Amino acid sequence: MEDYAAKMQLKTTAALREYVTSYTQYREEAVLAAFDELRRRGQPAPEEAALRPVLEPVAAAGLEAARQAEAEAARQRAEARAATTAADPDGDAAEPTGPFLYSPVSIIFFSLFFSMVAGGVLMGINLGRLKRWGALVQLVVFVVVYRVGSLLLLLQAGLNPLLASVMDLPALLVYLLWFWPRQVAVPSFRSRSWLPPLLVCVLVSAAMLWGVRRALPAFIDKQPKEQQQRLRELLGEPKDE
Repeated sequence: MEDYAAKMQLKTTAALREYVTSYTQYREEAVLAAFDELRRRGQPAPEEAALRPVLEPVAAAGLEAARQAEAEAARQRAEARAATTAADPDGDAAEPTGPFLYSPVSIIFFSLFFSMVAGGVLMGINLGRLKRWGALVQLVVFVVVYRVGSLLLLLQAGLNPLLASVMDLPALLVYLLWFWPRQVAVPSFRSRSWLPPLLVCVLVSAAMLWGVRRALPAFIDKQPKEQQQRLRELLGEPKDE
């Protein structure tokens, strides 16, 4: 609230008289403070006797209303602080809510360090948990078509099929820019641990590598001579003398 008494002490006597003669243009508290200051200076206003009884009740009512408004604002601030403390007594951020899903970061990690199939499996688990069965079918079709298509493309170009992992980046973009915002689309979720799928991927990768190394020589030996040589070149084996 404004300190009108201090404000009037800085004004000239003519300015104080302006508050009195044009009292309808100013706040009642300001006019009463002008009366007090004029009296303090030994120049009381002749109008004071008639105006003070009229202005004082209005000024008192306005002062009381301002105090009540200030008290109400303080009460609301106190209630807001109490509600915040009750919701989070330790001052920590609220715990995430929603279903347990593999995060986009986990999908990126598994797609880059294992394959787009691994990232697709995590995305598929998310869709299954959300019961988005139509989206899950779309994802399976995409993963199969993309992986088979990339392998055939590499073979047609005479490149090593193991380079298929290099072509996984576009698939990763499809996961993040299509399936996640359009098919997952949850406002919040709780992140699932990536340790179990990491262990599974390591075991599966080791088993596949072992199986390929055992089966590949026999497969190559069954191919025609020219095809055998081509496959060995693709795999980086030395040419037959």
